[in-house]
Amino acid sequence: MTTFDSVTLEVSDTAAATDFYRVTGLADHVTVRPAEGPSTGFRGFAISLVVAQPGNVDAIVETAVAAGATVLKPAVKSFWGYGGILQAPDGTILKIATSQKKDTAPVTREIDQVALLLGVADVKASKRFYVEQGLPVGKSFGGKYVEFSTESPVTLALYPRRALAKDAGVPAEGSGSHRIVLGSDATLTDPDGFVWETTAA
Repeated sequence: MTTFDSVTLEVSDTAAATDFYRVTGLADHVTVRPAEGPSTGFRGFAISLVVAQPGNVDAIVETAVAAGATVLKPAVKSFWGYGGILQAPDGTILKIATSQKKDTAPVTREIDQVALLLGVADVKASKRFYVEQGLPVGKSFGGKYVEFSTESPVTLALYPRRALAKDAGVPAEGSGSHRIVLGSDATLTDPDGFVWETTAA
């Protein structure tokens, strides 16, 4: 595996999920397909949306909630900026944030960066696994965070599973399917059970 091409979410209602990700601006970044197998609790991942300013965070949150999302953590100011956590109707956790603390331009729902955050048992071990598969490391902070440098429109990063769940405001426990499939040039399963499938040409 030398590429990270796409993110596919497995959902119970593909039509509803397709509509949700379209109205929230994520249709260019994720696709959906019918779910296979049971899934309970935390699924071990989150999708992070980085935007330019607080007003854009609020605009996306408002749109997502109107489309059926649940607020896990309301958008608030913090030391690092402004942001909140939502859960999509299909169960996917969405983090919407900005490093800015005030608006400096007209408010939009434009998304500047999308990152897929995988919660793993051992960040260093998972990093070694992916490096051995051919993914180059872009940023690395020991056992706390790893970001890979790929050509994908979605950034791939690793977090400790419990830290990611805490950040999302949900219990870390979960079992069954992750309900996510990553597209690549190879088919494999990583140490935490995340499935990669060959992307169709």
